[in-house]
Order: sequence, then C-alpha cells, then structure tokens
Amino acid sequence: MSSIGFIGAGNMAEAMIKGLLASKSFKKSEIIASDINTERLKFISTQHGIKTTPANKDVVENSDLLVLSVKPGVFGSVLKELKNLAISQKIFISIAAGINTSFIKSKIGKNIKLARVMPNTPSLVRQGASAVYFDEGFSRDEKERVMSILSSIGNAYQLESEELMDAVTGLSGSGPAFVSMFIEALSDGGVKMGLSRKLSLDLAAQTVLGTSKLLIETQKHPGELKDMVSSPGGTTIAGIHKLEEKGFRDAVISAVESATIRSKVLSKEE
Repeated sequence: MSSIGFIGAGNMAEAMIKGLLASKSFKKSEIIASDINTERLKFISTQHGIKTTPANKDVVENSDLLVLSVKPGVFGSVLKELKNLAISQKIFISIAAGINTSFIKSKIGKNIKLARVMPNTPSLVRQGASAVYFDEGFSRDEKERVMSILSSIGNAYQLESEELMDAVTGLSGSGPAFVSMFIEALSDGGVKMGLSRKLSLDLAAQTVLGTSKLLIETQKHPGELKDMVSSPGGTTIAGIHKLEEKGFRDAVISAVESATIRSKVLSKEE
C-alpha cells in the first residue's frame, strides 16, 4: 500500500494534504503527519481526518514517501533524529527553503532518494507553482510519482540543476508577496479615484487572476496582451508611461534579483 508522511504539519504541509485528498491521490488512512505542536496536530486530524503523531519515528515507519516540511531552524536536529531510522527504501521530498540536498544527505545518509521542492503559498488553494530538483537515484516512475503529488496542489516544473532553486525562490517563492503588493497598490489607486475599498480590491484581484489565466491559456507573450489593451492615445498607454517613468519593471526585476541573492546567502548559513 502506498503511503505518505509529513514531518512537520505547517501551512505548506496542510496545503499538500488537502491537495492529495481532493485529487484522491491518497486516502485519509494513507496519510500521517507529525509535529511538535500538539494543538496543530489536533487541528490537522480534526480538519482532514488523517493520522497524526508527535513522534517522527511513527511517520517514518508508516510511510513510503516522506515530506520534510519543518522550519529551517530545526531542520538539522530533525535530520539527526531520522538518521538512525530505517530510511534506505524511502523517497524523501524536502520543501524547506534554502536547505540544499548535499546538506540533507550529509546529515541523514548519502544513499537516500531525495527530491528538493520549492512550492509557494497559492498551493493552499491548489494553484501553486512548484519547482523540483531530483537528486540521483530516481527511476522514471519514481519521478512521475513525485510530480503527480506536486501536481495535486498546482503546476509542477522540473529543474535540471539545483543551482536554479535560488532563482525559483526569488521568483515564484517570493512572488506571491510581490503580486499581493501590486494588487494592494491597484486597489489603493481605485480608492483614490473614488471606488469603495471592497470593490477596488475585488476588481484588482480578479484582474490579476483573469490576466494570468488568459496568459497561460493563450500562451501569448505578455507584451502582446499588453498591446491588446493599449489603444493609441488611450488610457492604458498613459498609465503604462507612468509605470515606466517610475521604474516599475526595474523595481520588479530588482526584487527578484534581491530575493535570489538572499536565498543564496541563507543556503550558505545552514
């Protein structure tokens, strides 16, 4: 019987659990989670009907796949605990930001099968963007199995090099915060021009959602979609001119660059 365990039951672990249950990838009886916070375990168990335990050992013993979803600050101590357990036949999926595969394998064992994943917060509503790097030793079927799990919470993309994970962190990992700031700014603009706060926020959020869906479904270049709205001498081009004047593109590019650089620094501090 296939089973999956979560060591750490935070928000991202819960997002994955919800996705796996909704997609019917796993039954409730095939999922188990551990956490040091007993109140969190009680909530997860009540909310989703899965097995929970305060002992990481129980998760390892009852799972074929193990998702490492603890915070980076306690990651080392958790890995030390797992090292003495029977893990050689398990598949590990790490979703800890800034923790590379070499660090994990140095603490837990060189021969484990390990996939490093950077999901993002829209995974909570099954609209996530997850990038995954597979370390050596995975069969094609095992890779497809991991990709299927990640696809239950959104779209999954495979990386050929782990070095790209920092750029992924800067773009899609930090991106929801940048997009949220843009939506908030759009909403503020609407309020300044006389719209109610609720209407402004609803219009801004739906505009971003709809534009993203249009971009994905049509596969058109963003510039092409921009030009579709930009009539000569019209309102949109006047607004675009102001964004360019204020350095909008440069600010966004610099934000992704700064987040990427910070991710690289954090990975060296592990």
